[in-house]
Parts: sequence; structure tokens; C-alpha cells
Amino acid sequence: MKKAKMLLALGICAFLLVPASFAKDTWEMAQSDSYKEKTGGMLGRGLINVATSPVDIFVQTVNKTKTEAPLIGTLTGMAGGLGCTALRASSGIVDVALFWVPGFNGFPVNRSYDNCLEESSEVAPEQAPVTFQQSVMPAVTESAPQEPLVTVAETPAPVRKQVAKKHNAYDYVKK
Repeated sequence: MKKAKMLLALGICAFLLVPASFAKDTWEMAQSDSYKEKTGGMLGRGLINVATSPVDIFVQTVNKTKTEAPLIGTLTGMAGGLGCTALRASSGIVDVALFWVPGFNGFPVNRSYDNCLEESSEVAPEQAPVTFQQSVMPAVTESAPQEPLVTVAETPAPVRKQVAKKHNAYDYVKK
């Protein structure tokens, strides 16, 4: 009975976190300062990382085999894939186990399966600096003619030709 209550409570918690996981990207939510977003994001990211961690082995083995000598590329790709699989799985386990801890956002790995150790090059739109540059071009007066920026040329409609019916091979077979 106690296990059933615990399982029911866990199910209700997971059910309450589901709407938050559809609001934004899971990786962005896991890094959020808001506790509600962070918990859903870390739980989702952790489950995704644990479930898809073996994909690293295959992706890196194939990519290294294509770019390097076949035997050496296969071996180095498999070794790198095994390392990234272990890293991605352990990161996912930590996220699933500690998603409820306030202020802890886990140890994220790269989303790409090509190389889990690369830094993510994505910059959040709110963090990007906004700069304005003053134009040094002369001001346009009303008397100066302006050229259109885009010109549209109409293309004639394609002409459809009547094609003769092709014969079926079974038409020539004696019945």
C-alpha cells in the first residue's frame, strides 16, 4: 500500500511537470532560474540523455570511419562514442536524480551526438548584445528618385503537352 501511494505521488508530480516541458526547449528550461521550469527541464533532459546515450557510439563510429582511415577511424570513433555515452548517461542520471534540488542545474552535455565535449555555440537571444550603428550615408531627400529593392518578373505558365497513352505490357500477351 505504501509503494502504491509513493508511485501515485510520483505520477502526479510528473503529470504536473508535463505542461511546463512543452512551453520551451528542454535544454533552455533546464538552465532556467525559475524552479518550476528548471525541474521539468532537468527531468526531461535527463530522461532524454539516458535513453539516447547509446546513439553516441554509432554516430561517432560512422563519422570517424568516413573521415579517417577505415580501421583507425572505426576504433577512435568507437572509443570516443563509448566515452560520450558514459558522459551523456551519467549526466542524465544526475539530472533525473537531482532535478528537485533548487539552484542546481546539472552538468549539461552538448546536444549534438557528433562530439559531446564541444561547447554549444548557441547564444540565447536575451544574452546577445544589441548594438546600433549610425549610418554615414547621406540623407535621402524627397526629390531623389528611389529604385525598387526587389523586382518581380512574371514567368509564363508552363505549356502542357498531350502525351500519348503508353501501352501496357500485358496488352501484347496472348490470352
